[in-house]
Amino acid sequence: MEQNKHKMTLTTIGVDHSTNRQIDKLCKRYNLKKGEIVKLAFEYMDKASINPSEPPESVKSELAKINKRQDDLIRFIRHFEETQLNPMVKATHAISVRFDTIVKNLETKIDSEVVVSRENLRSILKKMDEVYGSQKELMKAFPTNKIYCTIIRKIKRTNCLI
Repeated sequence: MEQNKHKMTLTTIGVDHSTNRQIDKLCKRYNLKKGEIVKLAFEYMDKASINPSEPPESVKSELAKINKRQDDLIRFIRHFEETQLNPMVKATHAISVRFDTIVKNLETKIDSEVVVSRENLRSILKKMDEVYGSQKELMKAFPTNKIYCTIIRKIKRTNCLI
């Protein structure tokens, strides 16, 4: 019963001898039967929207169309590059240069601040060493607490006035 569903009705077509020779040549080249090659040719013409009554366009005209399209694309790319990409690159470069100069200025400011801070810290430490060093010597010289407290008070008063 399934064999009946798959049966096709075959028909014949009339072609002249030169067309028959072309069909035979194509059948040998592609290893196809005459019916298969005719079917595939019609499917190809249908998919490619080829009208067999119109003469095929020359290769030169097709290449000219492709070259024109290619030139249009190149023109568009160049225009886009000039109007969009080049200004973006210039702006990015300007931002980069400004950023570099700002970073260099900040670097020199920070370096100078570090140097000043080190000098201030050294002078404070030197002053502390002088003050506490003299107090230490006084403590060794005077062993009693009353004398020590009196001297410390005097030193503190004199240092506050300095």
